[in-house]
Amino acid sequence: MHSDPHRSARTGGALREARRGAGAPVSGGRAQPVRRALAALLGLCLVFAGMAGAQAQAPVKVRYTEVVRSILYAPSYVAISRGYFKDAGLDVSLATANGGDKAMSALLADVADIALIGPETTIYVRNSESPTKVKIFCGLTATDGFMLVGRKKLEPFDWQALKGKNILGFRPGSTPLLFFEAALRKKGLDPNRDVLLMNNVAIPARMGSWMAGQNEYGIFIEPDATQLEFEGKGAILASIGETVGFADYTAFMASEKYLREHADIVQRWTNAIAKAMSWTATAPTAELVKTLAEFFPGVNAQVLGAAAERYRRLHFWKTSPRIEPEAIERFQDVLVQGRVLEPGKRVKFDDLVTNDFVRQVK
Repeated sequence: MHSDPHRSARTGGALREARRGAGAPVSGGRAQPVRRALAALLGLCLVFAGMAGAQAQAPVKVRYTEVVRSILYAPSYVAISRGYFKDAGLDVSLATANGGDKAMSALLADVADIALIGPETTIYVRNSESPTKVKIFCGLTATDGFMLVGRKKLEPFDWQALKGKNILGFRPGSTPLLFFEAALRKKGLDPNRDVLLMNNVAIPARMGSWMAGQNEYGIFIEPDATQLEFEGKGAILASIGETVGFADYTAFMASEKYLREHADIVQRWTNAIAKAMSWTATAPTAELVKTLAEFFPGVNAQVLGAAAERYRRLHFWKTSPRIEPEAIERFQDVLVQGRVLEPGKRVKFDDLVTNDFVRQVK
């Protein structure tokens, strides 16, 4: 059989291409361009893979609104400052509503995804005609964090000293006022007859009102209460929460729609808060103050430390995000006593709270 020189050339070329594809060394000037092409292709693949990975890991934005700024909410600031939310893949933007009504309005208007408010707002909405209903999914504080402050120290302090006096209260229907009224009743005072409650001062103006000399007593949250004492402008006389007792006071909530459609985000949020609670419970005071400082610019470190230690000593920070039915029942007792909730309008625990996310905390 005669050999075909053209066929031999073609076969040789195919063999060389096969060896080149298998990584065999190839002589001649064509090897370098092929290698460069393969390298470029591999580089593009890596770039696209990196872009896909970055998109898959992009943090989820969460619009978060707190009712007021207070050290009482320390674990939430810890979750932000120490990166627990970030580690959970959440990009949290924080806003301060300065009022439970305003914070709830943000949720209902879809301006916020998650809010930290008193349970009373959830109860009010549940009993309202609003088509949007809200549910609590994670607890934060164990009771009221307000302190009763007077113009001077009274030792020992007797609650009867408040009789007939002007007291800077809070917005009608709000948890601070309702819990203060409950404390007055517990100490034998009628909030409607025995004292003069000034409840018409807006939250941002309360400190200025006190510094201007208005009212003989007032209720202040931390660090404002300790700040007044530190500056010699007031004296802390009693803790409202300690007087009333434990009843979940502020909690994280979201619309039922958000809970359904973004269950993964809510779970990651709850995981981060649980982690922050554990750290807050045992962290050295100096470390806690450093962590909180960015949220309280201009507040003396001594003030922050004293206020934080007071809350920790009183066990006002929950160590678990779980909310028990008994705590919500006690909370509704306060609302009924304050005549902002009719006894027949009490809301079932399961309609107000879900512990599904707490049960799956990692």
